Amino acid sequence: MKERKIMSGGEFLVSDIKQEDVFSPEEFTNEQKMVYKAAFDFVKKELAENAEEVEKKDETNVRNWFTTAGELGLNATDIPEEYGGEGMDKISACLVGEAMGGANSFAVSHSCQTGIGSLPIYLFGTEEQKQKYLPKLATGEMIGAYCLTESGAGSDAMNAATTAVLSEDGSHYLLNGEKIFITNGAWADVLTVFAKVDGEKFTGFIVEKGFEGYSIGAEEAKLGIKGSSTVPVILKDCKVPVENVLFTIGAGHKIAFNVLNIGRYKLGSNAMGGAKFTMATAVKYANERVQFGRKISSFGMIRNKLAQMAIKTYMTESIVYRLAAAIDDKMGTLDEAARKSGEEVAKAIEEYSVECAITKVFGSETLDYVVDELVQIYGGNGYIAEYPAERAYRDSRINRIFEGTNEINRLVITGNILKMAMKGKLPLLETVSAALEEISAYDSSAFKKDSPLAAQEQILKNSKNIFLLTVNTVTQKLLETLQEDQEVIELLAEMVIEIFVMESGLLRAQKYLGTKGEKKAELQVAAVKAYCADTILKMAGLSKNVLAFAESGEALEKLIADVDKLASAPMENTIAFKRAIAEKLIKSKKYPF
Repeated sequence: MKERKIMSGGEFLVSDIKQEDVFSPEEFTNEQKMVYKAAFDFVKKELAENAEEVEKKDETNVRNWFTTAGELGLNATDIPEEYGGEGMDKISACLVGEAMGGANSFAVSHSCQTGIGSLPIYLFGTEEQKQKYLPKLATGEMIGAYCLTESGAGSDAMNAATTAVLSEDGSHYLLNGEKIFITNGAWADVLTVFAKVDGEKFTGFIVEKGFEGYSIGAEEAKLGIKGSSTVPVILKDCKVPVENVLFTIGAGHKIAFNVLNIGRYKLGSNAMGGAKFTMATAVKYANERVQFGRKISSFGMIRNKLAQMAIKTYMTESIVYRLAAAIDDKMGTLDEAARKSGEEVAKAIEEYSVECAITKVFGSETLDYVVDELVQIYGGNGYIAEYPAERAYRDSRINRIFEGTNEINRLVITGNILKMAMKGKLPLLETVSAALEEISAYDSSAFKKDSPLAAQEQILKNSKNIFLLTVNTVTQKLLETLQEDQEVIELLAEMVIEIFVMESGLLRAQKYLGTKGEKKAELQVAAVKAYCADTILKMAGLSKNVLAFAESGEALEKLIADVDKLASAPMENTIAFKRAIAEKLIKSKKYPF
């Protein structure tokens, strides 16, 4: 089997990616499937139908669930074997995250444990710190947490007011401040806490709950995820031994930002798993609810909702596992010393900071779409707390805030793309000139029909050219002021997101089509055709809004004409595609792909 090409971050914008260089969920190994089954069975038995018990926040139950998860290896997906972990590949780790999507709000507690609760120590801790804490985090004997946010330092984390001062005898630091919204806070045994040494140097510390000067506040009364613990952590001359400094003084930002990259793609897997569970709930109710003498699953608008849920989830699944495999491939280029260096591992993952942000944004917004339509399918019952739709709706909302708000992530997407271009890491501006020549010579009537997805290939190509045309105008006209033009940054980010999503779904479907044939690939092809038909129109609208801000007069008219030419695509029978997907979903009563 041919090895996949190692992709660079953002490369999808400037290259024609081949299907053999992208991993698809249909390629899971038997071992990976077993990992998912173990996680899924645990969730189904202990948590999926146990929402009310989860929401009691009983610490004994929570610790028992963590212990059971530890026995199954589910707490230690990313922790190396030498520290009691599983050392799973990133695909397997995402499969665990996907299964946990059905665990109600314990999913939040578990994601914290396996992510921000343990990764800072794994990636940036000393050998002694790793040996001391990681095995206990892996088994669930210890519960982890992460203390970054403050009342005046949310998205602007570097504005932290918490201070750390070295004691006179040099044996410990005294930490003073208050961290808020700390997930797992009431149960946490070990926490990564960020403070400024001497009020200036942003630094990470490993804090244990038994340290003098450490305390917690009352549980927050939250909109959703009520089964997770969320408390303030209060530090009043909290004595932290000098050996508990994490990484190096003044380098806390490296810990914070690199851990966020991992949290973002893992959140995408968790949201995708939640969408699959939610979809099964929606179709079950639609198959049972009778109105006007018919099951509501027989009505066209309900079927359309179900189909859209499935299509968006298919696309999310495609990007999650494409990215996880790309990170695995990148890890495979590291030598043995680098693989043992958390800093080097974090740097390898940072290569895909744009894709991590895309996965977080698209995954969280897909789940929000799915749970919103779940409430709608339930109708009035969806608003009643005794039905599952109400809880799902509330629980989903936090995902657009976790791991950096989706607004911050959109700034990251556009900002990092432009930074990579300016540094010569991504040949974006060089690709523009070729794209402009292509656009000038483009004949919109020349769509190929030699394969079931030939038109969608062209739509993807045209979408990339629409983006390149748009970003060229932006860099010429707005570059000096772009930092303040956040509306433009957001629109550009949305275009980048849609290109990555569309390409991932298309390449996956093409690969499946090539191996299974048209009949078996019928639903995947339908999903991609429906998605591309909607997305090319969206791309045109996004572009025109940016161009109208950046240009005017005849220059704008010419640009708009070029966009319209590129957005002109053959009409597809999207209603029929969605009906076919809905029919499979209704019959199978679960995610149909």
